[in-house]
Amino acid sequence: MAKIFQVTARAGMTRVVEPVARGLLRAGVSPNAVTVTGTVGVLVGALGFGARGHLVIGALIVTVFALTDLLDGTMARMSGGSTRFGAFLDSSMDRIADSAVFGAVAYWLATEQQYSGLAAALLCLAAGGLVSYVKARAEGLGMTSNVGIAERTERLLIVGVGGLLTGLGVDPALEIALWLLAAVSIFTVGQRMIHVYRQAQLVGRE
Repeated sequence: MAKIFQVTARAGMTRVVEPVARGLLRAGVSPNAVTVTGTVGVLVGALGFGARGHLVIGALIVTVFALTDLLDGTMARMSGGSTRFGAFLDSSMDRIADSAVFGAVAYWLATEQQYSGLAAALLCLAAGGLVSYVKARAEGLGMTSNVGIAERTERLLIVGVGGLLTGLGVDPALEIALWLLAAVSIFTVGQRMIHVYRQAQLVGRE
């Protein structure tokens, strides 16, 4: 099944990002520095604004800095490929940023006594971590698990749009987005587990 954020959209974003990546590399900025900066930006947007109920500005900041995922990857490719530490740092920073985003959303929903949305946010937090863990565990066993309809970019876009609409007065938008995200995240976990199972079955027959 195709990913929500289609390959063509990613390619279009890459064409926009490439000149920026090239300029940063010429200025001596490393992909790792961009990775850390992006995470710090997400933390500011999520914890500094989103958790306090400033959903519009929080969602905008998180979205802008989350797109550094494309930027640091493009920079790494242009400079000869990602290093092992760069890949490790990128994954680690992603987990920190994701936890901050959904933790901030959960905190705000709790303060607003929106317990259904809070449950959805906590489910998204757990399922999102599991999506990443299944992939990492499969790769650690020598298999691949790069499938699913909701990878990290898709998950952040969904919650970002929900937060933005709620901040603009469409009250149920965030809760709807969270439940949708919880559903597609759980579905993605299932897709990845089935994908790994099939690979394991083929290996067992060799």
